[in-house]
Amino acid sequence: MKFLLGALATILPFVQFAQEKGLDQKIDEGFGAATGWFVNAIFYQIEFSDDIKVYWVLFPLIIGATFFTIYFRLINFSGFRTAVNIVRGKYDDIESGGADHVEASHSVHTVDGDVVDTIRVEQDADHHGEVTHFQALTAALSATVGLGNIAGVAIAVTIGGAGATFWMIIAGFLGMASKFVECTLGVKYREIAEDGTVYGGPMYYLKNGLKSRGFKALGGVLAIVFAIMCIGGSFGGGNMFQVNQAFQLVENITGGEESFFHGKGWLFGLIMAVLVGIVIIGGIKKIAKVTDKIVPFMVAIYVAACLFVIFAKYDMIGGAFVQIWDGAFTATGIAGGVIGVLVQGFKRAAFSNEAGIGSASIAHSAVKTKYAASEGLVALLEPFIDTVLVCTMTALVLIITGFVDPSNTGMNDAQAILLTSGAFESVISWFPYVLTVAVVLFAFSSMISWSYYGFQAWSFLFGRSKRVEYSYKILFCLFVIIGSAASLGSVIAFSDAMIFAMMVPNMIGLFLLAPKVKAELVKFKTAIANKAKA
Repeated sequence: MKFLLGALATILPFVQFAQEKGLDQKIDEGFGAATGWFVNAIFYQIEFSDDIKVYWVLFPLIIGATFFTIYFRLINFSGFRTAVNIVRGKYDDIESGGADHVEASHSVHTVDGDVVDTIRVEQDADHHGEVTHFQALTAALSATVGLGNIAGVAIAVTIGGAGATFWMIIAGFLGMASKFVECTLGVKYREIAEDGTVYGGPMYYLKNGLKSRGFKALGGVLAIVFAIMCIGGSFGGGNMFQVNQAFQLVENITGGEESFFHGKGWLFGLIMAVLVGIVIIGGIKKIAKVTDKIVPFMVAIYVAACLFVIFAKYDMIGGAFVQIWDGAFTATGIAGGVIGVLVQGFKRAAFSNEAGIGSASIAHSAVKTKYAASEGLVALLEPFIDTVLVCTMTALVLIITGFVDPSNTGMNDAQAILLTSGAFESVISWFPYVLTVAVVLFAFSSMISWSYYGFQAWSFLFGRSKRVEYSYKILFCLFVIIGSAASLGSVIAFSDAMIFAMMVPNMIGLFLLAPKVKAELVKFKTAIANKAKA
């Protein structure tokens, strides 16, 4: 409560600031002028033809995902059943402490230099994480399942036609391998404080993992660069963008210019800031307790609505799949797939996939397990659920209802959400209201998860004291209000660039540490085999 009061006292002066008409646009323009060089560098386009231009940042993501798919022998498919069994709890007995021997991980230490696994044995045999596999999965999914699944898909299918859906599915399957690698490393090189708080993610496997490979200086630099970019991404794409898009849909559904909220974005932001503040005070345990309820609920509601629309027009399902298949291999389809999905899908739906970005490994690192590869396998379910399942459902709804307009290529995210809403409304007249609630929940869950990502990076740079923790959380709540009230064109472009800049140090680390991941996978498979023999 003291934290919330302090946050409100800090935020209220900015509320008045945000109401000043036109000032936010001027600030946004000035911000854009100052940061444009960075955005242009990250999103520099390589021109293959007049119609096909590809952002360079996509190449490391695609090449990396393809490499990991091959290097780990199609882990995206071969590990799927095992991943489901882990979430179901089939292997809980071999992952808990019990009577099993706990090996000391000499490459990972807490702040006082003690070996993590030694502390586990000395203090509590089962003390090796904060959340369950399912909670870690939902916490990470809450940051990925969201507006990218709704707006990003609409933009992708609009640009590339139905064929873009095929390439979106391919991108999802490839991303499963990258997610496996980074989340395995997140657990292997995490640090656990004496009170049991887990600190993990790319910052730690870049620092500790590359040090173990003899690249101490490189690892230290890459970890710092990643942390800085992660903080910027948490304030922008993981916060301001989410609440801004949610507000626009709420304003639209409640009457547009006649809405009570019209011109009062700050009020919507203030409400969201209080709700976010209440949750993030409790750290990953509190976040996980919220997300493991919200995420399954909102995904179930959204998928159920998609299935209702699809089966309501069941006679068009076959034709839709023919359009997807045929369109994928035409010039327009390929341009739509590569540009519309692997650009829009990886640019805007970095929120929808995040494979190779490294952010999800922060949430997964808090899992209760002593086998790092077990959580890597759980993590590969994310791109499948998020991209292969949810995004494909959205695409099918748009195709079947005829809400694909190739002439509307200049559509922004807010317009794309309304397009998807219109597609659902054509079959379920009242669904836009449900979709609005879903979008608000998507935004809320994304914000609380990204607050954890940003805090982990913040604590890596500035320390782990309570003062450091609360300073970040107050700032995060402040940005919720600013994001809802302000014009965000340049801010969102900058935060997108920072999120994709996270990919650069992360992918370097993933390539160099891939052999470590393979060793962890072998260790976990051996444990499963031994259990089967017992």
